[in-house]
Amino acid sequence: MTGPSPGCRLAVLISPRAKADALVGWQGQVLKVRVAAPPEAGAANLALLRFLAGQLGLSASCLSLAAGPGSRRKVVAVEGLTEAETLRRIKERLPESGGP
Repeated sequence: MTGPSPGCRLAVLISPRAKADALVGWQGQVLKVRVAAPPEAGAANLALLRFLAGQLGLSASCLSLAAGPGSRRKVVAVEGLTEAETLRRIKERLPESGGP
């Protein structure tokens, strides 16, 4: 018998229309992310999911918006990684060390 696949949720604060996509750092328990896409017609949401998937080494189909599609504050559902592994991979790619 197989158990449920690993997964977690990640609180994100997004800044659209940035110069480039980038992980900024943690603000409490919230990951700050910049994306170059504008917040129009879901472009920034799609850019966020694709960028985070690349940073986590996952397919974009493994990520989805669980909450906040029209807000800068979002919750991203991550399938295929535990919370600990997700946080470890993000920490490896942040400009400064630290975590939530």
